[in-house]
Amino acid sequence: MSLLDNICREIARNGMKKIVIVNAHGGNEHLIQFFAQIQLAQQRDYVVYVVEPPLRPEDEKIITAQWQTTVDGHAGECETSQILVIRPELVQMNHLPSDQEGMPKEHLSELQQVGASTGIWWYADHPTHYRGDGRPATAEKGERYLAARARALAAAIQMIKQDRQAQRLQNEFFATAEGHKPGTTSS
Repeated sequence: MSLLDNICREIARNGMKKIVIVNAHGGNEHLIQFFAQIQLAQQRDYVVYVVEPPLRPEDEKIITAQWQTTVDGHAGECETSQILVIRPELVQMNHLPSDQEGMPKEHLSELQQVGASTGIWWYADHPTHYRGDGRPATAEKGERYLAARARALAAAIQMIKQDRQAQRLQNEFFATAEGHKPGTTSS
C-alpha cells in the first residue's frame, strides 16, 4: 500500500491530478478498492480512479457467445485466449489438463453459502491454481476480448477526463470534516 501510495503521490507531484488504476489481476481486486477508499484518510490534490469498466452491451453479447466453457478463471478459456495474443510463446496447450482439474473443489461451500469467507478461499477451490478449462482457447477469441476491453477502457478514460465532480467532492469532504474535528465548533 505504501508503494502504491508513493507512486500516486509522485505522479501527482509531476502534475497529473487524475490517476487511473486498471487492475489486470483478480487477486488484486479487493486491495485496489481498499487503496481507493483510503484515499480519504488525508486530503490530496489528486483523485485516484479504479477502473474495471463493463463491456459495451454490443460487445458483451459477442464476447459471451464466443466462450465454450461456463467455469472460467486462472488459465481458463478467457485468460488463455488473451495470453495467446499477448505472449503466445508462454502457452503450452498440450500441458492443459483434461481431467476436470480446473473445476471448483467446493471445500468451503457451506461457509460461502452463509456469506463467510476466509483467506484460503481460492486454494480451497483451486489447489493447483487452475480454474476452468483452457483447451477451447484461441488467439481469435483473445483478440475479440482484448479489443472489447480496450473499447470499454477508452470510454471510461474519456469520462474520467471530463469528470469535474470527484475532486470537488473530495475537497468538500475534507472541508466538512475539518469543521467537525474534536475541539472545534461549527456555526
